[in-house]
Amino acid sequence: MFSFLCSSLGKKYLMALTGLGLIGFVIAHLIGNLQVFAGPEAINSYAQTLKDLGPLLWVARGGLIVLFVTHLTLALQLNRTNQMARPIAYAKADTIKATLTSRTMVLSGLLILLYVIYHLLHFTIHIIDPSYTALLDAQGRHDVYQMIIAGFSHPVITTTYLLAMFVLAAHLHHGASSVFQTLGLNNGKYRPITSLIGPALAFLVFVGYGSIPVGVMLGWIN
Repeated sequence: MFSFLCSSLGKKYLMALTGLGLIGFVIAHLIGNLQVFAGPEAINSYAQTLKDLGPLLWVARGGLIVLFVTHLTLALQLNRTNQMARPIAYAKADTIKATLTSRTMVLSGLLILLYVIYHLLHFTIHIIDPSYTALLDAQGRHDVYQMIIAGFSHPVITTTYLLAMFVLAAHLHHGASSVFQTLGLNNGKYRPITSLIGPALAFLVFVGYGSIPVGVMLGWIN
C-alpha cells in the first residue's frame, strides 16, 4: 500500500481524494456563509454554534490544513515529475491542446493558499483588523454580520476577494473534472454528467461567494 501511494498513480488518487475533501469544505463553508442574507441572527448563531464545538472545531481545522498541505504537496511533486519525464517537443505540442486553467493549476493553488492565509488573518484571527474582536451583538456573541459589512465596505478588500474567488472557481473548473477522470468516472455513460460538474461547480462557487461582498456594496446586506 505504501509503495502504491508513493507511485505517480497512487499520488494522483490521493490528490483526487484530498481534492474531493476540499471541495466538500468549499461547499459547506459557502452554505454557512450565505446565511448572512438571512440576517444577523442567522449568521451570528451559525458562527456561535461553530465556536461552541470547542476542541472539535480545532480538530476539523487541523484536518483541513492536512488536506490542503497534502493536496498542494502532491500537486507540486506530480508537476515536477511530469516536467522531468516529458520531452521538450511533447511539452510544446501538449501546451497547444491544454487549457489555460490546466496549465496554471499549481500557480492557482499557490495563489489560493496565500489568500486563505490572508483571509484567516483578516476575518478569523483578526490580526489585520483587531477591531473586529470587539464587535458583539445584543446577546454577547461575536457579531459576524457587522464584521462582514465592515470588511466588505472597503472596495480594495472586496475587489481582492472577488479576484480570489475567480481564481478558486478557475481551479475548481479543471480540478473537479480531473478528480472524476482520475477515479475513472469520466467515461461512458457518466461523461455527460461529470463533464458538467466542473463548470457548474465553478459558476456556483464564484456567484455564491461573490454575492456576499457584492451584497454589502449594493446595500442588500446592511
